[in-house]
Amino acid sequence: MYKFVFLLALSIGLALAKHEEYDGSLVYQVKVSNVEQAQQIYALENKLGLDMWSYAAPSSPGLVLVPGPMRQRFQTEVAALGAQYELQIQNVKEAIELEEKLLATAASRNSSRSGRLTLDKIHRYAEINAYLDELAEKYETVTVESAGKSFEGRDIRYLKISTSKFEDLSKPVVVVQSMLHAREWVTLPAALYAIEKLVVDISDRDLVDKIDWIIIPIANPDGYEFSHTNTRFWRKNRSTGHIIGNLCQGVDLNRNFDINFGSLSSSNPCSETFHGPGPFSEPESLAIRNIVLGNMNRIELYLDIHSFGSLILYGYGNGDLPANALTLNVVGVRMAQAIDAVKWESKPNYRVGNVALILYRVSGSAPDYVQAIGIPLAYTYELPAYRNQNNSLNGFLVDPDFIEQAGVETWEGIKAGAKWVLQNTRRK
Repeated sequence: MYKFVFLLALSIGLALAKHEEYDGSLVYQVKVSNVEQAQQIYALENKLGLDMWSYAAPSSPGLVLVPGPMRQRFQTEVAALGAQYELQIQNVKEAIELEEKLLATAASRNSSRSGRLTLDKIHRYAEINAYLDELAEKYETVTVESAGKSFEGRDIRYLKISTSKFEDLSKPVVVVQSMLHAREWVTLPAALYAIEKLVVDISDRDLVDKIDWIIIPIANPDGYEFSHTNTRFWRKNRSTGHIIGNLCQGVDLNRNFDINFGSLSSSNPCSETFHGPGPFSEPESLAIRNIVLGNMNRIELYLDIHSFGSLILYGYGNGDLPANALTLNVVGVRMAQAIDAVKWESKPNYRVGNVALILYRVSGSAPDYVQAIGIPLAYTYELPAYRNQNNSLNGFLVDPDFIEQAGVETWEGIKAGAKWVLQNTRRK
Protein backbone atom coordinates (compact mmCIF):
# COMPACT_ATOMS: atom_id res chain seq x y z
CA MET A 1 0.00 0.00 0.00
CA TYR A 2 2.80 2.43 0.89
CA LYS A 3 4.48 1.86 -2.46
CA PHE A 4 1.16 2.45 -4.26
CA VAL A 5 0.57 5.73 -2.42
CA PHE A 6 4.10 6.89 -3.19
CA LEU A 7 3.73 6.09 -6.90
CA LEU A 8 0.36 7.83 -6.97
CA ALA A 9 1.98 10.96 -5.55
CA LEU A 10 4.56 10.91 -8.32
CA SER A 11 1.91 10.34 -10.99
CA ILE A 12 -0.01 13.49 -10.04
CA GLY A 13 3.13 15.58 -10.16
CA LEU A 14 4.11 16.00 -6.54
CA ALA A 15 7.77 16.99 -6.59
CA LEU A 16 10.24 15.34 -4.26
CA ALA A 17 13.79 16.36 -3.46
CA LYS A 18 16.48 14.05 -4.82
CA HIS A 19 16.50 10.71 -2.99
CA GLU A 20 13.55 11.85 -0.87
CA GLU A 21 11.61 8.70 -1.77
CA TYR A 22 14.17 6.69 0.23
CA ASP A 23 14.03 8.83 3.36
CA GLY A 24 13.32 6.52 6.29
CA SER A 25 13.58 3.35 4.21
CA LEU A 26 15.72 0.57 5.63
CA VAL A 27 17.62 -2.44 4.34
CA TYR A 28 17.46 -5.78 6.15
CA GLN A 29 19.36 -8.99 5.73
CA VAL A 30 17.03 -12.00 5.91
CA LYS A 31 18.07 -15.58 6.64
CA VAL A 32 15.86 -18.59 5.94
CA SER A 33 16.32 -22.22 6.90
CA ASN A 34 14.39 -23.92 4.08
CA VAL A 35 12.89 -23.39 0.63
CA GLU A 36 9.36 -22.94 1.98
CA GLN A 37 10.48 -20.04 4.14
CA ALA A 38 12.30 -18.52 1.18
CA GLN A 39 9.11 -18.64 -0.91
CA GLN A 40 7.10 -17.07 1.89
CA ILE A 41 9.62 -14.24 2.23
CA TYR A 42 9.48 -13.70 -1.52
CA ALA A 43 5.68 -13.40 -1.31
CA LEU A 44 6.09 -10.39 0.97
CA GLU A 45 7.50 -8.38 -1.95
CA ASN A 46 4.09 -7.50 -3.39
CA LYS A 47 2.21 -7.81 -0.10
CA LEU A 48 4.26 -5.09 1.64
CA GLY A 49 5.69 -3.19 -1.33
CA LEU A 50 9.24 -4.37 -0.70
CA ASP A 51 12.22 -4.27 -3.05
CA MET A 52 14.05 -7.60 -2.94
CA TRP A 53 17.66 -6.66 -3.61
CA SER A 54 18.65 -10.32 -3.36
CA TYR A 55 16.55 -13.34 -2.60
CA ALA A 56 17.01 -15.34 0.56
CA ALA A 57 17.87 -19.01 0.15
CA PRO A 58 18.90 -21.68 2.67
CA SER A 59 22.47 -21.37 1.37
CA SER A 60 22.65 -17.57 1.40
CA PRO A 61 20.84 -14.64 3.07
CA GLY A 62 18.77 -12.13 1.16
CA LEU A 63 18.77 -8.34 1.26
CA VAL A 64 15.50 -6.41 1.30
CA LEU A 65 14.71 -2.70 1.04
CA VAL A 66 11.75 -1.89 3.32
CA PRO A 67 9.78 1.40 3.23
CA GLY A 68 9.86 3.09 6.62
CA PRO A 69 6.12 2.77 7.32
CA MET A 70 6.37 -0.99 6.69
CA ARG A 71 9.21 -1.54 9.17
CA GLN A 72 7.21 -2.96 12.06
CA ARG A 73 4.95 -5.04 9.85
CA PHE A 74 7.94 -6.46 7.99
CA GLN A 75 9.62 -7.49 11.22
CA THR A 76 6.41 -9.07 12.49
CA GLU A 77 5.77 -11.00 9.28
CA VAL A 78 9.34 -12.29 9.00
CA ALA A 79 9.40 -13.36 12.65
CA ALA A 80 6.04 -15.12 12.22
CA LEU A 81 7.53 -17.17 9.39
CA GLY A 82 10.39 -18.28 11.64
CA ALA A 83 13.00 -16.48 9.54
CA GLN A 84 15.67 -14.16 10.92
CA TYR A 85 16.30 -10.51 10.06
CA GLU A 86 19.12 -8.07 10.78
CA LEU A 87 19.20 -4.35 10.03
CA GLN A 88 21.91 -3.35 7.55
CA ILE A 89 21.04 0.24 6.55
CA GLN A 90 19.17 2.48 9.00
CA ASN A 91 18.22 5.17 6.47
CA VAL A 92 18.63 4.47 2.76
CA LYS A 93 18.48 8.15 1.78
CA GLU A 94 21.49 8.92 3.96
CA ALA A 95 23.39 5.93 2.52
CA ILE A 96 22.74 7.15 -1.03
CA GLU A 97 23.84 10.67 -0.15
CA LEU A 98 27.05 9.28 1.30
CA GLU A 99 27.64 7.23 -1.86
CA GLU A 100 27.07 10.34 -3.95
CA LYS A 101 29.57 12.31 -1.87
CA LEU A 102 32.22 9.59 -1.96
CA LEU A 103 31.86 9.05 -5.71
CA ALA A 104 32.15 12.79 -6.35
CA THR A 105 35.28 12.99 -4.22
CA ALA A 106 36.83 10.01 -6.02
CA ALA A 107 35.96 11.46 -9.43
CA SER A 108 37.72 14.71 -8.57
CA ARG A 109 40.99 12.94 -7.87
CA ASN A 110 43.53 12.81 -10.65
CA SER A 111 43.71 9.38 -12.24
CA SER A 112 47.09 7.80 -12.88
CA ARG A 113 45.85 6.42 -16.19
CA SER A 114 46.37 8.20 -19.46
CA GLY A 115 43.44 8.82 -21.74
CA ARG A 116 40.20 10.74 -21.46
CA LEU A 117 38.15 8.08 -19.70
CA THR A 118 39.38 6.82 -16.34
CA LEU A 119 38.59 3.41 -14.91
CA ASP A 120 38.20 4.49 -11.30
CA LYS A 121 34.85 6.31 -11.46
CA ILE A 122 31.27 5.67 -12.51
CA HIS A 123 30.64 7.21 -15.93
CA ARG A 124 27.35 8.36 -17.42
CA TYR A 125 25.81 7.28 -20.73
CA ALA A 126 27.06 10.27 -22.75
CA GLU A 127 30.61 9.84 -21.44
CA ILE A 128 30.60 6.18 -22.46
CA ASN A 129 29.34 7.00 -25.96
CA ALA A 130 32.08 9.60 -26.43
CA TYR A 131 34.67 7.09 -25.27
CA LEU A 132 33.47 4.38 -27.65
CA ASP A 133 33.65 6.84 -30.55
CA GLU A 134 37.13 7.89 -29.48
CA LEU A 135 38.33 4.29 -29.46
CA ALA A 136 36.87 3.63 -32.91
CA GLU A 137 38.68 6.67 -34.30
CA LYS A 138 42.00 5.74 -32.72
CA TYR A 139 42.13 1.93 -33.10
CA GLU A 140 41.61 -0.07 -36.28
CA THR A 141 40.40 -3.07 -34.32
CA VAL A 142 37.37 -1.20 -32.95
CA THR A 143 33.98 -0.61 -34.55
CA VAL A 144 31.04 1.07 -32.81
CA GLU A 145 27.56 -0.05 -33.76
CA SER A 146 24.02 0.60 -32.60
CA ALA A 147 21.69 -2.33 -32.00
CA GLY A 148 18.70 0.00 -32.16
CA LYS A 149 16.97 2.56 -30.00
CA SER A 150 15.81 2.22 -26.41
CA PHE A 151 12.21 2.98 -25.44
CA GLU A 152 13.12 6.63 -24.88
CA GLY A 153 15.17 6.84 -28.06
CA ARG A 154 18.74 6.35 -26.86
CA ASP A 155 21.13 4.30 -28.97
CA ILE A 156 21.97 0.87 -27.58
CA ARG A 157 25.61 0.96 -28.59
CA TYR A 158 28.21 -1.77 -28.53
CA LEU A 159 31.80 -2.39 -29.55
CA LYS A 160 33.02 -4.95 -32.02
CA ILE A 161 36.70 -5.69 -31.41
CA SER A 162 38.45 -7.66 -34.15
CA THR A 163 41.77 -7.80 -35.94
CA SER A 164 39.93 -9.05 -39.03
CA LYS A 165 36.87 -6.75 -39.08
CA PHE A 166 34.65 -9.72 -38.13
CA GLU A 167 35.32 -11.15 -41.60
CA ASP A 168 37.23 -14.25 -40.47
CA LEU A 169 34.35 -16.63 -39.88
CA SER A 170 36.65 -19.25 -38.36
CA LYS A 171 37.17 -17.13 -35.22
CA PRO A 172 34.96 -17.64 -32.17
CA VAL A 173 33.04 -14.70 -30.71
CA VAL A 174 32.78 -13.78 -27.03
CA VAL A 175 29.99 -11.45 -25.87
CA VAL A 176 30.23 -9.39 -22.69
CA GLN A 177 27.19 -7.41 -21.56
CA SER A 178 26.57 -5.15 -18.56
CA MET A 179 23.95 -2.78 -17.15
CA LEU A 180 20.86 -4.78 -18.12
CA HIS A 181 19.61 -3.82 -14.64
CA ALA A 182 19.92 -0.07 -14.23
CA ARG A 183 20.94 0.15 -10.57
CA GLU A 184 23.90 -2.23 -10.83
CA TRP A 185 26.43 0.51 -11.47
CA VAL A 186 29.50 -1.48 -10.44
CA THR A 187 29.08 -3.77 -13.47
CA LEU A 188 29.91 -1.00 -15.93
CA PRO A 189 33.57 -0.69 -14.83
CA ALA A 190 33.95 -4.42 -15.49
CA ALA A 191 32.90 -3.98 -19.12
CA LEU A 192 35.09 -0.90 -19.52
CA TYR A 193 38.11 -2.68 -18.07
CA ALA A 194 37.62 -5.55 -20.53
CA ILE A 195 37.65 -3.00 -23.36
CA GLU A 196 40.84 -1.50 -21.92
CA LYS A 197 42.62 -4.88 -21.91
CA LEU A 198 41.45 -5.78 -25.41
CA VAL A 199 42.13 -2.45 -27.10
CA VAL A 200 44.37 -0.06 -25.16
CA ASP A 201 46.57 -2.16 -22.88
CA ILE A 202 46.79 -5.58 -24.51
CA SER A 203 48.63 -8.14 -22.40
CA ASP A 204 47.51 -11.35 -24.16
CA ARG A 205 47.64 -11.11 -27.95
CA ASP A 206 45.88 -14.44 -28.51
CA LEU A 207 42.72 -13.10 -26.94
CA VAL A 208 42.65 -10.30 -29.52
CA ASP A 209 44.12 -12.05 -32.55
CA LYS A 210 42.15 -15.30 -32.29
CA ILE A 211 38.82 -14.12 -30.87
CA ASP A 212 36.31 -11.52 -32.02
CA TRP A 213 34.60 -9.63 -29.20
CA ILE A 214 31.25 -7.92 -28.77
CA ILE A 215 30.94 -5.73 -25.68
CA ILE A 216 27.66 -4.04 -24.71
CA PRO A 217 28.54 -1.63 -21.89
CA ILE A 218 25.04 -0.19 -21.23
CA ALA A 219 22.30 -2.59 -22.28
CA ASN A 220 19.59 -0.52 -20.54
CA PRO A 221 20.47 3.14 -21.23
CA ASP A 222 17.12 4.65 -20.20
CA GLY A 223 17.03 2.90 -16.86
CA TYR A 224 20.70 3.65 -16.23
CA GLU A 225 20.25 7.38 -16.76
CA PHE A 226 17.09 7.40 -14.63
CA SER A 227 19.00 5.74 -11.80
CA HIS A 228 21.39 8.70 -11.88
CA THR A 229 18.92 11.53 -12.29
CA ASN A 230 15.92 10.29 -10.31
CA THR A 231 15.58 6.92 -8.57
CA ARG A 232 18.92 5.42 -7.51
CA PHE A 233 17.68 1.83 -7.23
CA TRP A 234 15.67 1.76 -10.45
CA ARG A 235 16.03 -1.72 -11.98
CA LYS A 236 13.84 -1.93 -15.09
CA ASN A 237 13.73 -0.09 -18.39
CA ARG A 238 11.46 2.96 -18.74
CA SER A 239 8.68 1.71 -20.99
CA THR A 240 5.11 2.83 -20.42
CA GLY A 241 1.60 1.65 -21.24
CA HIS A 242 1.50 -1.26 -18.81
CA ILE A 243 -1.04 0.20 -16.39
CA ILE A 244 -3.66 2.96 -16.48
CA GLY A 245 -2.08 6.35 -15.93
CA ASN A 246 1.41 4.82 -16.15
CA LEU A 247 1.39 4.58 -12.38
CA CYS A 248 4.13 1.94 -12.69
CA GLN A 249 6.68 2.01 -15.49
CA GLY A 250 9.25 -0.33 -16.89
CA VAL A 251 9.87 -3.99 -17.59
CA ASP A 252 12.52 -6.20 -16.05
CA LEU A 253 14.56 -6.84 -19.18
CA ASN A 254 16.02 -10.00 -17.67
CA ARG A 255 12.52 -11.53 -17.60
CA ASN A 256 11.58 -10.44 -21.13
CA PHE A 257 13.40 -13.06 -23.21
CA ASP A 258 11.61 -15.91 -24.94
CA ILE A 259 12.49 -18.78 -22.63
CA ASN A 260 9.76 -20.12 -20.31
CA PHE A 261 8.33 -16.61 -20.54
CA GLY A 262 6.11 -15.54 -17.64
CA SER A 263 6.33 -18.82 -15.73
CA LEU A 264 8.66 -17.62 -12.96
CA SER A 265 8.28 -13.85 -13.07
CA SER A 266 5.60 -11.28 -12.29
CA SER A 267 2.61 -10.10 -14.31
CA ASN A 268 2.25 -7.11 -11.96
CA PRO A 269 3.55 -3.93 -13.69
CA CYS A 270 4.53 -2.52 -10.28
CA SER A 271 6.80 -5.48 -9.50
CA GLU A 272 10.55 -5.24 -9.95
CA THR A 273 10.38 -8.54 -11.90
CA PHE A 274 7.51 -7.56 -14.22
CA HIS A 275 8.09 -9.55 -17.40
CA GLY A 276 6.21 -7.24 -19.79
CA PRO A 277 3.31 -7.93 -22.16
CA GLY A 278 5.17 -10.57 -24.15
CA PRO A 279 8.57 -11.99 -25.10
CA PHE A 280 10.84 -9.33 -26.59
CA SER A 281 8.19 -6.65 -26.12
CA GLU A 282 10.99 -4.24 -25.12
CA PRO A 283 13.38 -2.68 -27.65
CA GLU A 284 16.35 -3.31 -25.36
CA SER A 285 15.85 -7.09 -25.08
CA LEU A 286 15.06 -7.21 -28.80
CA ALA A 287 18.35 -5.45 -29.54
CA ILE A 288 20.31 -8.00 -27.54
CA ARG A 289 18.49 -10.84 -29.26
CA ASN A 290 19.38 -9.40 -32.67
CA ILE A 291 23.05 -9.08 -31.75
CA VAL A 292 23.13 -12.71 -30.64
CA LEU A 293 21.19 -14.07 -33.62
CA GLY A 294 23.40 -12.12 -36.00
CA ASN A 295 26.47 -13.91 -34.64
CA MET A 296 25.05 -17.12 -33.19
CA ASN A 297 27.04 -19.48 -35.41
CA ARG A 298 30.25 -18.06 -33.97
CA ILE A 299 29.40 -17.07 -30.39
CA GLU A 300 31.06 -19.49 -27.97
CA LEU A 301 30.76 -17.58 -24.69
CA TYR A 302 28.13 -15.10 -23.47
CA LEU A 303 28.62 -13.26 -20.18
CA ASP A 304 25.88 -11.10 -18.65
CA ILE A 305 27.41 -9.10 -15.79
CA HIS A 306 25.20 -8.23 -12.81
CA SER A 307 25.55 -7.47 -9.11
CA PHE A 308 25.52 -8.65 -6.43
CA GLY A 309 26.43 -11.93 -4.76
CA SER A 310 29.89 -13.20 -5.85
CA LEU A 311 28.33 -15.82 -8.11
CA ILE A 312 28.79 -17.36 -11.54
CA LEU A 313 25.47 -18.86 -12.64
CA TYR A 314 24.27 -20.95 -15.55
CA GLY A 315 20.86 -22.22 -16.69
CA TYR A 316 18.27 -23.06 -16.67
CA GLY A 317 16.25 -20.86 -14.36
CA ASN A 318 13.55 -23.49 -13.86
CA GLY A 319 16.08 -25.97 -12.47
CA ASP A 320 16.50 -28.03 -15.63
CA LEU A 321 20.11 -28.49 -16.68
CA PRO A 322 21.46 -28.00 -20.21
CA ALA A 323 22.94 -31.05 -21.90
CA ASN A 324 26.43 -29.61 -21.37
CA ALA A 325 25.88 -28.74 -17.70
CA LEU A 326 29.09 -30.49 -16.65
CA THR A 327 31.12 -28.37 -19.05
CA LEU A 328 29.28 -25.24 -17.91
CA ASN A 329 30.21 -26.04 -14.34
CA VAL A 330 33.86 -26.83 -15.13
CA VAL A 331 34.34 -23.59 -17.08
CA GLY A 332 32.43 -21.66 -14.43
CA VAL A 333 34.75 -22.97 -11.74
CA ARG A 334 37.80 -21.99 -13.80
CA MET A 335 36.50 -18.46 -14.15
CA ALA A 336 35.64 -18.27 -10.45
CA GLN A 337 39.08 -19.51 -9.41
CA ALA A 338 40.72 -16.90 -11.64
CA ILE A 339 38.70 -14.16 -9.94
CA ASP A 340 39.31 -15.54 -6.45
CA ALA A 341 43.06 -15.48 -7.09
CA VAL A 342 43.08 -11.69 -7.35
CA LYS A 343 40.01 -10.60 -5.36
CA TRP A 344 40.17 -8.62 -2.15
CA GLU A 345 40.54 -10.86 0.88
CA SER A 346 37.51 -9.17 2.43
CA LYS A 347 35.29 -10.44 -0.37
CA PRO A 348 33.87 -13.99 -0.34
CA ASN A 349 34.99 -16.61 -2.83
CA TYR A 350 32.78 -16.95 -5.87
CA ARG A 351 30.23 -19.77 -5.92
CA VAL A 352 29.33 -21.54 -9.16
CA GLY A 353 26.17 -23.40 -10.09
CA ASN A 354 22.74 -23.58 -11.62
CA VAL A 355 20.83 -20.36 -10.95
CA ALA A 356 17.73 -22.15 -9.63
CA LEU A 357 19.72 -24.34 -7.28
CA ILE A 358 21.96 -21.76 -5.64
CA LEU A 359 20.03 -18.49 -6.06
CA TYR A 360 16.38 -18.54 -7.20
CA ARG A 361 14.07 -19.82 -9.92
CA VAL A 362 13.68 -17.46 -12.83
CA SER A 363 12.20 -17.33 -16.32
CA GLY A 364 12.82 -15.17 -19.36
CA SER A 365 16.47 -14.36 -18.63
CA ALA A 366 18.98 -13.37 -21.27
CA PRO A 367 21.54 -16.13 -20.51
CA ASP A 368 18.84 -18.82 -20.49
CA TYR A 369 17.62 -17.68 -23.90
CA VAL A 370 21.14 -17.58 -25.31
CA GLN A 371 21.88 -21.05 -23.95
CA ALA A 372 18.62 -22.46 -25.32
CA ILE A 373 19.21 -21.30 -28.90
CA GLY A 374 22.50 -23.17 -29.05
CA ILE A 375 25.29 -20.97 -27.70
CA PRO A 376 27.63 -23.38 -25.85
CA LEU A 377 28.43 -21.28 -22.76
CA ALA A 378 26.11 -18.66 -21.26
CA TYR A 379 26.57 -17.26 -17.76
CA THR A 380 25.47 -14.60 -15.34
CA TYR A 381 28.20 -13.00 -13.25
CA GLU A 382 27.05 -11.51 -9.94
CA LEU A 383 29.81 -9.20 -8.71
CA PRO A 384 30.50 -8.80 -4.97
CA ALA A 385 28.24 -6.71 -2.75
CA TYR A 386 29.53 -3.57 -1.05
CA ARG A 387 30.14 -3.74 2.69
CA ASN A 388 30.62 -0.48 4.55
CA GLN A 389 33.11 0.24 7.35
CA ASN A 390 30.72 -1.31 9.88
CA ASN A 391 30.67 -4.53 7.81
CA SER A 392 27.01 -3.96 6.94
CA LEU A 393 25.88 -5.06 3.48
CA ASN A 394 25.06 -2.05 1.28
CA GLY A 395 24.12 -4.08 -1.78
CA PHE A 396 24.03 -2.00 -4.95
CA LEU A 397 25.78 1.02 -3.50
CA VAL A 398 29.25 1.54 -4.93
CA ASP A 399 32.46 1.66 -2.94
CA PRO A 400 34.68 4.11 -4.89
CA ASP A 401 37.80 2.17 -3.90
CA PHE A 402 36.34 -0.98 -5.49
CA ILE A 403 35.46 0.48 -8.90
CA GLU A 404 38.72 -0.33 -10.65
CA GLN A 405 39.17 -3.54 -8.67
CA ALA A 406 35.77 -4.70 -9.98
CA GLY A 407 37.22 -4.43 -13.46
CA VAL A 408 40.54 -6.05 -12.57
CA GLU A 409 39.11 -9.17 -10.98
CA THR A 410 36.18 -9.62 -13.35
CA TRP A 411 38.58 -9.44 -16.29
CA GLU A 412 40.48 -12.40 -14.88
CA GLY A 413 37.28 -14.43 -15.00
CA ILE A 414 36.46 -13.27 -18.52
CA LYS A 415 40.00 -14.07 -19.61
CA ALA A 416 39.83 -17.59 -18.17
CA GLY A 417 36.58 -18.25 -20.01
CA ALA A 418 38.00 -16.89 -23.26
CA LYS A 419 41.11 -19.05 -22.96
CA TRP A 420 38.93 -22.12 -22.51
CA VAL A 421 37.11 -21.14 -25.70
CA LEU A 422 40.41 -20.95 -27.58
CA GLN A 423 41.32 -24.44 -26.45
CA ASN A 424 37.91 -25.99 -27.10
CA THR A 425 36.19 -23.93 -29.78
CA ARG A 426 33.64 -25.76 -31.90
CA ARG A 427 35.04 -23.91 -34.90
CA LYS A 428 38.30 -25.87 -35.05
